[in-house]
Amino acid sequence: MQFIKANININFIGKRKIAYALSIFLIVISIGSVIFGKGILYGVDFAGGTLIQVSFADQVRIDNIKAGLKTVDLEKSSVQRFGEEAENEYLIRTNTPVETTEEYTKRIESALQTSTGKGSQVVRVEMVGPQVGKDLREKALFAMFFALLFIAIYISGRFEFKWILSGVMAAALFGAVYVLSIFNVSIPILIAVALILSIVLFWILELKYALGAVIALLHDVIITVGIFSIMGKEFTLPIIAALLTIIGYSLNDTIIVFDRIRENLKKQTRNPLDTTINRSINETLSRTILTALTTLFAVGALFIFGGGIIHDFAFAMIVGIVIGTYSSIFVASPILLAWQEK
Repeated sequence: MQFIKANININFIGKRKIAYALSIFLIVISIGSVIFGKGILYGVDFAGGTLIQVSFADQVRIDNIKAGLKTVDLEKSSVQRFGEEAENEYLIRTNTPVETTEEYTKRIESALQTSTGKGSQVVRVEMVGPQVGKDLREKALFAMFFALLFIAIYISGRFEFKWILSGVMAAALFGAVYVLSIFNVSIPILIAVALILSIVLFWILELKYALGAVIALLHDVIITVGIFSIMGKEFTLPIIAALLTIIGYSLNDTIIVFDRIRENLKKQTRNPLDTTINRSINETLSRTILTALTTLFAVGALFIFGGGIIHDFAFAMIVGIVIGTYSSIFVASPILLAWQEK
């Protein structure tokens, strides 16, 4: 099926300054929301505490639910509707770890039934200690950092045949991060500094393909995190899984475009680099859009029909696919041109 004409020639590179401005705007808004706005709302997985999902036989008021929770020493809890309105299900979050025994569950059901006047059933109870939550946060950050680092090694080896150079650089960064983490350096600050240092080293060592890929992936992750912060959505383990999946998806798109750029550079040696890059993006455009659309159909079905448990995961995937497709066209490839110009 020919979705896009083979001889299409959209001037993507000519619009790169507009794309840069849009990307910088989105990144600034995202970082601003994380630092000065709502920030990152950690779920029970990362913050520690207890999550209780309760189902009622009929509609109830949140104030009545909170009144019932006070009788079981859960007065400092947040309550929000979960799933469809007709399901009458609510999520109760508290920073205090509570018992997960059947007896305690019955106490909660009895207290809520008394305060609301409706039959209630505790669907699930999840409890995570504060130290476990902290450890999970740190491991999630390390997972994303090392995923980006190993991706940089792969890109440098595949496209520039600099396996040893990129491997030595990655080993040095890995060792530095590990040693500093032993001395209780703040993990978020440590990872941020390591990523900035990685980008500087890619530039100095002329690892231009790795530079383009890593900047594009950071672009995707930062904007996705920013949208979650702006919308007040929680970060849980499934969301970290979604972010890692987004990294893999966006990288796949970027590699396809990079492959075509490398092929065309060998065949069209007299053409300016911007012309070659633009031609390569246009030649892979049909595949890029078809891949994005088919993936969006699948994730969209999860978002609509998957239920509340998987809703945020599917939402993160939708945002990541859209941003990742954009970055593979307007961010990763133009970085090669920016590197040559400098």
